[in-house]
This record gives sequence, structure tokens and C-alpha cells, in this order.
Amino acid sequence: MTSLTVSGRVAQVLGSYLTDLFGVMGNGNVHFLDAAEKLGLRFSAVRHEGAAIAAADAYYRTSGRLAAGTTTYGPGYTNALTALAEAVQAQIPVVLVTGDAPTSGARPQDVDQAAIAAGLGAATFTVTRDAAGSITQQAVEYALTKRTAVVIAIPYDLAALEAADEELPAPLAPAASENADGGLAQVARLLAGAKRPLILAGRGAHLAGAGPELRELADRLGALTAGTALALNLLQGDGYLGVAGGFGTDTAAGLMGEADVVLVAGASLSPFTMRFGHLLGPDSTVIQIDAALQPTHPRVDTFVSADVKSAAGRILTMLDDPASPAASPAEVWRAEARKRLAEGPAHHPGSAETPDGRLDPRTLATALDVVLPERRTVVQDGGHFVGWAPMYWRIPRPQDLVMVGTAYQTIGLGLASAVGAARAVEDGRTLVLASGDGGFLMGLSDLESLIGAAGSAVVVIYNDAAYGAEIHQYGSQGLTEKPMLIPEVDFSGIARALGAESAIIRSLEDLSALQDWIDAGAKGTFVADCRITSSVRAPWLTEWMEASRAAKAAVAG
Repeated sequence: MTSLTVSGRVAQVLGSYLTDLFGVMGNGNVHFLDAAEKLGLRFSAVRHEGAAIAAADAYYRTSGRLAAGTTTYGPGYTNALTALAEAVQAQIPVVLVTGDAPTSGARPQDVDQAAIAAGLGAATFTVTRDAAGSITQQAVEYALTKRTAVVIAIPYDLAALEAADEELPAPLAPAASENADGGLAQVARLLAGAKRPLILAGRGAHLAGAGPELRELADRLGALTAGTALALNLLQGDGYLGVAGGFGTDTAAGLMGEADVVLVAGASLSPFTMRFGHLLGPDSTVIQIDAALQPTHPRVDTFVSADVKSAAGRILTMLDDPASPAASPAEVWRAEARKRLAEGPAHHPGSAETPDGRLDPRTLATALDVVLPERRTVVQDGGHFVGWAPMYWRIPRPQDLVMVGTAYQTIGLGLASAVGAARAVEDGRTLVLASGDGGFLMGLSDLESLIGAAGSAVVVIYNDAAYGAEIHQYGSQGLTEKPMLIPEVDFSGIARALGAESAIIRSLEDLSALQDWIDAGAKGTFVADCRITSSVRAPWLTEWMEASRAAKAAVAG
């Protein structure tokens, strides 16, 4: 290797894994950023360190390619912690390159960054002059194989010093899966004998590329299919019921509850997916195939630890074996599902009038679906409005819905995540960010970053002048609403000041401004400041509140 500084060696090794960096420059990472630029890595500047990791996280969720965030040490590092925790909880491979205390010892302003990261579940890899390259490679391989966030720390006094030459080890080969054919044979027998089979796919199935095999398996069995919100439309086709959980329709949920054998592929069965225990019938047999080492829910009857794509392929081969029980396609089951889905209620269409005269978010979401470009990638911040996009918008592919904040239950990461997704989208797609007014204000500094990064972006702000989830959860209990209210902000004016086009949307007719922008080529960023009512409670939140009340009542005895 050529002679490089410690920072340069870190950048060089990272360059063999990724092309994009996001962050804020400071004296703890200035040498790293200088080296990264010289090596040709693309740096997208954000305005708050919390956006560095959030952007890199969303870049991976959108493209499946690794990215890195970078901050200075100390306050720059601690500013990034919420986004780092979200990436850990969501199992997103991402790298944070940061400065750290000098090797001579902590200064008065230094904190124990490695201990802080460990508390969040993130491993820290501190580079040295002798092993800057191999330690960086070890960190990246750890992030990719463990599907988690890692921190690469560059001690302040080493950043500009010359690094030792190294012979780097070959990249780690993927670990070989244990032979799961015994368990899969049992799975094949259960599926072959099912009269009302259901295949429920999650993000793990999408990441494994298992969509084609699972779709073929469903057609072979005559199974109904569904997906978690993070695997939306992965198994779309005959028998597809949509989203499992609180974002789905009651008609679809009723059909899922009647399944006799349920194959859960790459889904963890979160409380939201399981409708807090009410999604699947008590007598259904639940099979889970996942890369995890053990079942992720007590309802699982049969568990196989395996790659979902290869496992689905093996099951198809087993069903073809003349010695195995022949699957009898459950055509009656699919016909019944088609009939009930056509006749049953869909999502509530919303109302033309509301008590406060503001827009019904359901009616708005329906209208936006018609107006927004068909080729869209949606970034969804956390908040009360979180279900309107997966419920009412057409989302072409699983990677076109990036739901941030759901793993760590945060709000305010939407704008930062949109920056990363905007850098990752290809083929002329329009990036659409859905945010609430509270979360948007938290990340407001990075509206400027999005405007600079996006070739085509629409920002939809569900502006109810409040923290909506708290209004519904606690205001409805009689608690004071004063801390839950937000003075109405003119986001349209702010957006124009930063260089975006914008409009305040008080009626559906006002969407004509957005339509005109799209008709003119949808170039740049358009911010739609949508004034919605706080009188409509999202179904998923009602479900959550009812489950919470039931749990409290059970404890009270």
C-alpha cells in the first residue's frame, strides 16, 4: 500500500466497501474528510450530526448498499446517538467514523465514547497507527455480517500521522448455513397438508431476495400472502392481502386469522404486526424461517434457522419430490379471499368536513396518491401519521418505503433520512418524505441538506399544530394539552426561503400547486404544508391504546 495517514488508511479501506459519506466537518474528522475527498468518495454535508447516521441508514434501506456517517468527537458524536440507536435496533449495517480522545489520555472535555456506544448496543473499533486498515476492515465486516451499526474511532493525536503499511486479510466469507433440510422437510409436509395456508413475509425475506421463491411457493400451494410494512408488496399477486397488522384492513386481518398453517418468512412478528396478539387464530400452526438463531415470538410452533431464499427454494424442490406428500392447491381459499376482499370494507375514505374545518388526513392521503409521481420512494418519519402512506399510497417495491424511527420509537429523523434516500434513489424516481410538524421541526436544519441533495423530492407535512399521538393518547384522558400543542408554523415560507417551491394546502384544490410543479418536470424540492385536523385518530393507534388498557387492567387484576 502507498504511504497514507491514519485517516487516509481508514478512508482507503472504506472506499473498497462504499461510495457515500454523510456528516458534519469538525476538528475530529477533518483529516478523514480531506482523505476521503482525495480518494473520490462522495460527501454529502448535513447540518446536524444526528443526520449523519440517519442519512447513511436510509441510504442502505433504499439501495441495499453500505454508507457511512461521520462526526467530530464529543458533542458531534453525542448528537448522533439517537440515529445510532435507531440503526442498531432496526438491524441496519451502517458505519460512524468519528474522532476520539487522544491516545495520551482523555482531555477535560472528552467523554467515554466507547462506553456510550456499548450502552446503545454498538461496537467501537478504535484504530491504531499499526493497524488502521485492518481494524477498519474488521469494523465494516462486523457491521455487514451482524447487520448492525458500528463506530470507527480515530484518536485525535493519530489522525494526521503516517500509518504503517499493512497486508490486509481477505474479506470474510459469508458463514455457511447449517443444513436445515430436516426442519424444512417438516415445513414442506405441513404446507402440503394445509387447507388455508398463509405466507407472511417480512423485511428479512426482502433483504434475502426471497420474493420470487416465496411467490412461486404461494402459487403452488394456493396460499394467501401478506407482508409486514417493511416488506410491502413483496408478494403481490393473486391472493395478496396487503399489510399485516394495524395498517391493514379488517377484512384482510379476518382472512389471516382463519389460516390453518402460517409460514412466517423473515419477519420478527412484532406486536404491531401481530395486532397485539389478535392477528392469527388460536388454532393456526405457525412456522418461522429466519436468519435468527431462535424463534422471535412465542406463537411459533416450528422454527428453522436458515436463509429465507434458499429455504424457500428447497421447499419447492421437496414439493416436487414424488416421494413427498403432494400439495393440493387451496383454490377455494383464494376464491373466498377474492370475494371477501371485494365485498368487505377497505380503509376509511375520510370525510369532506371535520370539526375544526381542517383537512381529514385520510382524504388528503387518498388525493396525494393520485397526484404524486408513480415512480416514488417514500421516506416515513415517526409519528401519529405514520400509517397514512402504507395504508393509502401505492408503494411500488419494499425498498420504496423507508420507515424510520419505528425500531427505537423516535420522531425527527425524517428529513435526515430523506437526504440519504435522495442520494440512493435512481432511475428518475421522486423522493417523497412524509413527516409531522413536530418531527419536522426537530430536524429542520436539514431541510437545506435535502434541497441540496435531491434531484426530485416532495415533502408532505401533516401539520396539525400538535404532537398528534400525544393528543390522542393523553389528551383524550383529560391530561393538559398545553405541552402537546405547537404554534402553527408556516413551513411553506421557510421552504421558499431555503430555495424550495412550496404551498400551504388547506383544501384538496390547493394540491393544484403541487400538480403544476410535477407537470413542469418535478425538479428540485416541493414542500406541501398540509393543514390537517387532529380530530381523526389513526386505527393503529386506537389498537395500541386498547391493547395498553387491556394490559393495565390485567395487571390490576
